[in-house]
Amino acid sequence: MSISKLELQIKTLPENPGIYKFYNSEDIIIYIGKAINLKKRVNSYFNKNHTHFRTKLLVKQIVKVENIVVETEMDALLLENNLIKKFKPKFNVLLKDDKTYPWICIQKKPIPKIFYTRKIEKNKGEYFGPFTNVKSVKFLIKLIKNVYPFLNHELIHLLKKEGEKITVQETEKYLHDIKLMIKGNFKSSIEGFRAEMERLSILTEFEKAQKIKEKLEILYNYQVKSTIVNPRISDVDVFSIFSDDAFSYVNFMQISFGAIISSYTIEIKKNLNESDQEILRVSIVELRQRFNSKSNNIIIPFNLNLGSKIKCLIPKVGDKKKLVDLSLRNAKSFRMERFKQIKILDPERHIDRLLFQMKTDLRLKKIPYHIECFDNSNLQGNDPVAACVVFKNCKPAKKEYRHYNIKTVSGPDDFASMEEVVYRRYNRLIIEKSPLPQLIIVDGGKGQLTSALKSIDRLSLRGQVAVIGIAKRLEEIFYPGDSIPLYLDKKSETLKIIQQLRNEAHRFGIKLHRNKRSKSALSSNLDKINGIGVKTQIKLIKKFKSFNNIKMASKKELTEAVGISKATKLYKQIHLD
Repeated sequence: MSISKLELQIKTLPENPGIYKFYNSEDIIIYIGKAINLKKRVNSYFNKNHTHFRTKLLVKQIVKVENIVVETEMDALLLENNLIKKFKPKFNVLLKDDKTYPWICIQKKPIPKIFYTRKIEKNKGEYFGPFTNVKSVKFLIKLIKNVYPFLNHELIHLLKKEGEKITVQETEKYLHDIKLMIKGNFKSSIEGFRAEMERLSILTEFEKAQKIKEKLEILYNYQVKSTIVNPRISDVDVFSIFSDDAFSYVNFMQISFGAIISSYTIEIKKNLNESDQEILRVSIVELRQRFNSKSNNIIIPFNLNLGSKIKCLIPKVGDKKKLVDLSLRNAKSFRMERFKQIKILDPERHIDRLLFQMKTDLRLKKIPYHIECFDNSNLQGNDPVAACVVFKNCKPAKKEYRHYNIKTVSGPDDFASMEEVVYRRYNRLIIEKSPLPQLIIVDGGKGQLTSALKSIDRLSLRGQVAVIGIAKRLEEIFYPGDSIPLYLDKKSETLKIIQQLRNEAHRFGIKLHRNKRSKSALSSNLDKINGIGVKTQIKLIKKFKSFNNIKMASKKELTEAVGISKATKLYKQIHLD
């Protein structure tokens, strides 16, 4: 029995931690992964029936496997991240970022100087960062210069402190405190200034003490504004992830003494239906490298194995849970901002995303490019009408809206009216060979849905078109044959589109119903007047619109509309006590 080169490579893989590389027929790396057990992990690609299209495509293209064995899973994770950045395989999650981030630089010699830069130069000074927001960096530098004026860069020599030269020891102490401030720790500066203020107060040097007090107030105010949780929570990285079907959004926050010193969110396109755990693991490694994080403490929403050196905490309550929730809010907010940008810059992509989201939320087999919604309207069974509105690509197609006068139903029977209208609509489309919608929405609960399905079954459309009902009270969504409704999030974009369809159908239907009702009422009142026939009624309806307007009209206005003889009869009879 012959065995292929690929099969031989798979069978002889080690069972150690490491990374694996998949090559295509052109000897190009198409995927890099890591594993605790290389043999088991690689075998899983070839032994499973994959449901995800891109995974099937990946496996189909593999012709060669290579591996690198490492000591631990963490080593594998770091190596995987570095190799992915180097080779950029097309099936891997690629965390792309071409931005350069600001750093704070402190130059000690020849003159102490503080500034921000996006470029790191060797031996130029001590660098802190990188930071995610240049505005916050500028503000922090300004604050430091206000508190420690000797760092003003325009000076050519050290400033004198109230007529006295700042000593080398003082400079060293101040620079140490400033470095702590950059890291979010204001304790040393505050304690130093507080002690100095007390000393000056004892010496009755109140003017100097007042200046120190002003510096303390600046520091207090900044600290209060920046602190979001307990200041004892320090030197911690916080991560969260929010995903939809196509993208994941990972937020990263650096916490120092209860304050956020950096916050950043990345958007990641899914390639192989990766889990949140997989994406978050890759993102943590990349973001910690990118922002030079040395923290050994990480707060995350679920458990991940990141090696023995990193302590992972999954909080359920308290300040640390608040940090995870805040991080998640930032991830969701970033997602909404991206959607708004896409809506403006790339409307087609925005529509595609909405439709795909609807397909997922409503558990549809097809993307609902064409949706139709039905609504009935009557007043105690009088003048019953129905409306059908049409949305294509999430937008109203008003030329395709249709009104229906109920023909086969007498009395207030919404169920029978819905059955009639749905049958008439799709029987006509079938006869005309017009395209059917992918989704039909019925305004109402289980009763209206059941009635609509009777017509769908009569026309043999069951399975070809998805049909759902929406009840107004709790916005429940009902499915055929399912007694338990679906409840969508009140902020869901899918629910908002369904509500828009429902409201539009109601508006369109009620418009016809009101017109019909007003004409009916007007005709009914005019029928009581002797000598006023159908043709005269039509003239009066066109001219005055309502019976009340006719009653308020002068004899001259009536004469202009229907002539002197009929106007006289009409005016006399409608004004009889």
